[in-house]
Amino acid sequence: MKLATLDNGTRDGQLAIVSKDLKRCTSASAIAPNLQSALDSWSDLYPALEDLSRKLNQADIAGKAFEPHLTLAPLPRAYQWIDASAYLTHLQRVRAAKGSLQNPQDEKPIMYQGGSDHLLGAEQDIEVNGDDLALDYEAEIAVILGDVPKNPTEDEARNAVRLITQCNDVSLRRLVAADLQDGFGFFHSKPATAFGPVVVTPDELGAAWQDGRVAGQLQSRVNGLLYGQPRTEKEMVFNFYRLIQAAAQTRHLRAGTILGGGTVANTHDEILPISSDGVGFSCIVEARMAEKAADTDQRTPFLKDKDQVSIQFVTDDGDAPFGEIKQSVAVKTA
Repeated sequence: MKLATLDNGTRDGQLAIVSKDLKRCTSASAIAPNLQSALDSWSDLYPALEDLSRKLNQADIAGKAFEPHLTLAPLPRAYQWIDASAYLTHLQRVRAAKGSLQNPQDEKPIMYQGGSDHLLGAEQDIEVNGDDLALDYEAEIAVILGDVPKNPTEDEARNAVRLITQCNDVSLRRLVAADLQDGFGFFHSKPATAFGPVVVTPDELGAAWQDGRVAGQLQSRVNGLLYGQPRTEKEMVFNFYRLIQAAAQTRHLRAGTILGGGTVANTHDEILPISSDGVGFSCIVEARMAEKAADTDQRTPFLKDKDQVSIQFVTDDGDAPFGEIKQSVAVKTA
C-alpha cells in the first residue's frame, strides 16, 4: 500500500492512497484525516485503508491524478525525527573531513534527534539564510514507526515498522563544527529535512525489503548530473530493527516516530563525475573528501542558490516506489 499527504491548507494535510504506478490517488480522509491519525489506530484502520488501496488499483474507483508537487511531508510535523548513521563508510569519510578518525562506532549505532516540528514535502524548496554555509544534501532511507516499548526485542522492533520512504537530511557543513564543539550536538547545522512524496508499507517493496534493509540503488543528482547511486542494503552495518532497538533502549517511541538510517554510502575509489554504472556519493562532502584523497582539488561545490537536487530510490526491477524528491535551493538574504 502506498500513501501520501496532500496539501489541503491544514498543518497536517490530508491522507491519500496512491496507486502502485504513482499515477492516481484518492482521499482516505473518511478513514483517517491524516497520517498521524492512521498511525495512532493502525491495527484498526489498516484493513479499511488496504481495501481502499485495492479498489484504487483495480480501478473500482477512478481517483484523480497524483501530483507530487501538491504533497506535504508524509508527517509535516512529526512527534519525533531520529537520524542514525548505519553506513560506516559515510561516517569515516565525514570524520576525515573533520580531521578525526577515532571511535569507528562499529559496535553500536550513533544517532541524533533532529527537528521534527517542520518537515518538508518532496518538492518544497531548501531555504537557507546565506550562500556561505556549505549547504549539502544527504540522501537516506527512513522508516515510520508504530508504538515501540522501551528496550524492545528484535520481534517488537520488526513489528513496529509501519512505513518506509526516502529523505534528504540537509546539512549546513560550515556550522557542524560549532554545533558539536560548543553545543549539545547538531542543531543550527540541520535545517528542515525533506521526505519522498510517497510512503509504502513493507510488503509493497516485496523482495526489496530484506531483513530490515531496503535493497536497491539510491540515486541522487545535482542539476541533472548523477552524483551517486550506492546500494542501500550494502554496508548497512546496523539494520533498521537494530536501529529501533538502539533508539528505544531507555525510552518508549510513540507512533509517528521517524527513524533515518543515515547517509547511504558504499566503499569505492571514485571521484566525480561518475559513469552511468558508477557508485558515487549521497552527499557532497564525501565527494570532496574523495577528491582530497585522490590528491586533486576539492572542486565539487556545495549547493548554491537555484541549484536543484533530486533523490530517488530505484529497485532492481526499475521501480521507484517512493517517487522522487525534487528540491530547489532558495537563498533568503535579509
